[in-house]
Amino acid sequence: MIPSATAPAPAQVTTFALVGNPNSGKTTLFNALTGMRQKVGNYPGVTVEKKVGEMFSLYGEPIQLIDLPGAYSLSPRSPDEAITRDVLLGRLADTPQPDQVVCVVDASNLERNLFLITQVLDLGLPTILALNMTDLAEAKRIKIDVEALSRELGIPVVPCQANRKAGIAELRRAMGRQHPESPARKWRVPSKLEPALAKLSACLSKEGNVDSTRVFPEAIMFLTGEKSWNEAALPAACQHLVQELHQSFKQQGIDCHEEIVGARYRYIQEVCERVAHVQDENGPDVSDRLDAIFTHPVWGWLVFLGLMGSMFFSIFTLATYPMDWIDQGFTAASNAIKSSMPAGDLRDLITDGALAGVGGVLIFLPQILILFFFIGLLEDTGYMSRAAFIMDRVMSRAGLHGKSFIPLLSSYACAIPGIMATRTIENPKDRLVTILVAPFMSCSARLPVYTLMIATLLPTEEVSVFQKAGIMMALYVFGTATAFLFAWLFKKTLMRGETPVLIMELPPYRRPCLSSVLMQMLSRSKLFVKRAGTVILGLSILLWFLAAYPKASADNESSQLSQSFAGQMGHAIEPIIKPLGFDWKIGIGLIGSFAAREVFVSTMSIVYNVGASDEDTAPLRDTMLKERWPDGSSVFTPLVCVSLMVFYVLAMQCISTIAVVRRETNSWRWPLFQLAYMTGMAYIASLIVYQGGKLLGF
Repeated sequence: MIPSATAPAPAQVTTFALVGNPNSGKTTLFNALTGMRQKVGNYPGVTVEKKVGEMFSLYGEPIQLIDLPGAYSLSPRSPDEAITRDVLLGRLADTPQPDQVVCVVDASNLERNLFLITQVLDLGLPTILALNMTDLAEAKRIKIDVEALSRELGIPVVPCQANRKAGIAELRRAMGRQHPESPARKWRVPSKLEPALAKLSACLSKEGNVDSTRVFPEAIMFLTGEKSWNEAALPAACQHLVQELHQSFKQQGIDCHEEIVGARYRYIQEVCERVAHVQDENGPDVSDRLDAIFTHPVWGWLVFLGLMGSMFFSIFTLATYPMDWIDQGFTAASNAIKSSMPAGDLRDLITDGALAGVGGVLIFLPQILILFFFIGLLEDTGYMSRAAFIMDRVMSRAGLHGKSFIPLLSSYACAIPGIMATRTIENPKDRLVTILVAPFMSCSARLPVYTLMIATLLPTEEVSVFQKAGIMMALYVFGTATAFLFAWLFKKTLMRGETPVLIMELPPYRRPCLSSVLMQMLSRSKLFVKRAGTVILGLSILLWFLAAYPKASADNESSQLSQSFAGQMGHAIEPIIKPLGFDWKIGIGLIGSFAAREVFVSTMSIVYNVGASDEDTAPLRDTMLKERWPDGSSVFTPLVCVSLMVFYVLAMQCISTIAVVRRETNSWRWPLFQLAYMTGMAYIASLIVYQGGKLLGF
């Protein structure tokens, strides 16, 4: 045995931060460097994703790589940019300041990308520049002198093409070397700001105990934006000085932010003139020619509708096969447990509680996978920005941002990924409004309920398929129209503000990196299962308990449901739901479907003791049509069926959606508000339909 004193010390792990503009290929490069050695979580207190990966340099040295959110500047305009700034400055307690930085730059847009690089270099951290998308630069006939760029910036520059994994070995080699701190700042601060910066830097060093390498960038941020100053919890002396300087510059008519930005861009233009040259530029490039079609007022819509139709077709058809396999797997597991275990509460807990709860979530996983695959593909090719551009005119009429259309579109499959997709919306108010209305879009979980109620509403065989399809389409249109109505209402009241103007970058079209898209799809789907699955599992077990206890006497087992906690709850809410035309048994279905809307069908099967599946609702339909009130009148009249469908279009009955809204808003305030206003709206609309129909003689 080797004595511990002579055992080799573990290799020290170097932490690199991966920084870059959105659409610079940063995530593709992160995937190429780390492969499947990734962990995805959230930064504490916010919903911004934290992606950390493990890799090794070309010399075998272990490296931890943090993929920071895409940012155009370290003067934050969004939560993503604020996180990038705070990590680089070492402000986050759970994320130590990185040892080195890899800045990812789009070679075809060098001037715009270098603005962030000048800010990163000011921090004094050892930095490597990854000159990505060199193929796009070549397509634009842009020639970049890599050695000259390295001399100008004073840092290593590695050309690469992340989607083809070209230059990855060279980058790993560069990351394995020891690099000195970033060179002295080369861009010149405007002379009118130099005294103020020197004074503020001295105050930060003395009163704020700011590290010498951070004094200058911190002083720049505090001088150019009060948001950065407020977030930093400065000592009183420094706060007072910042206020004095802001007031002084305001009186002189000096905009510090514009002055600093102008100084940086003057330096960047000088660098680009020396290192980048356009060779024989002739006419529009490939992206411009494609945009002439994809953003055209007519052809653009046809392409957009074709792509969206393909996505819907895949979600609602291709996903059915793996969904059936998952359903069959859980059914087989449940049957195996029932055949191997004696009857009792423990067996029922496992089969009717745990397995049913997990299966209720995982059965939608194929739809989630397909949805994220399409979204990843559209993002990786650069088309997503074009789609938002096309939809902006329609969305703005309801006060929504053009970027809201993808989350709302996604919600037709399931509101959970739709709500998660709102992270691309920079404005917090626009993002919150989209979250609040997304569940109005009729998700696939409502289909079993719609199918059952349409079959009950139109029970005769003479009814055509087109009539049933027309009712189904009307339900979808009703939900979508309600979403737009409430979005407009929220923008006029709770989230008051001007209709957002869509200002966004249209990145060049790129050949998608399939491995990167698949990796992103898997990581996001794992996050969905982790977030939604745990919550719905616990509450499904709770619902099982409510239906199973207290136990009825042995000679009166037929009244088990009526005497259970769930039955008691159904009887308790009957006076409230009776004005809608619902009895206590429908009330149990409403309670049961709180876990997931489609549970209503299986709950009704249990209530009426009918073994019907979602696909074969005829026996259940016939039994429901025979159900009577104590006075002998029919319970499921056509008016009640319409009332119930209206309720399910509008009601917020999905605990996993509530859980995800809680995670995305980082508060219980908004999911509870969402639950209250949607349920209230569903009740009022259903009441109007039923009572108004009775007054009209239906």
